[in-house]
Amino acid sequence: MDHIDHKIIRELQQNARITMTELADRVGVSKTPCINRIRKLETEGYIRGYTALTDPTKMGLGHIAFVQVTISDTRSKALNDFNAAVRKIPEVTQCHMMAAGFDYLLKVRTRNMTEYRTVLGEKISALPYVSHTSTFAVMETVVDPGTD
Repeated sequence: MDHIDHKIIRELQQNARITMTELADRVGVSKTPCINRIRKLETEGYIRGYTALTDPTKMGLGHIAFVQVTISDTRSKALNDFNAAVRKIPEVTQCHMMAAGFDYLLKVRTRNMTEYRTVLGEKISALPYVSHTSTFAVMETVVDPGTD
């Protein structure tokens, strides 16, 4: 990747619906080489896809909670079982394995605290090997360049 590829990616991150002509102008190459570079970036996996960013609040998912999860077993099978199960919970929009005093950090989006409590009690707490959770409710989002 060179500086032009980086420019292309930055422009597409800002507006993936930009015309090829405008994109080529902004990054300083002609249209055909720009298209070829994008295809190469896609083929090599630098660009994984294109998506529409939505407003979660307008979609009825304005409540955000971060959940620290500690599991009782950190051997490979337990981690794989937990990972597979957490992927099936649609309210969990992000899940990160952590090097910390807990094992996973989840970002959970729901309509409100009542719905979150149900998700925590019936879905997250029921995940394999969960021994402890701690919830941090978001009061205000200050920086979020995209959605989940």
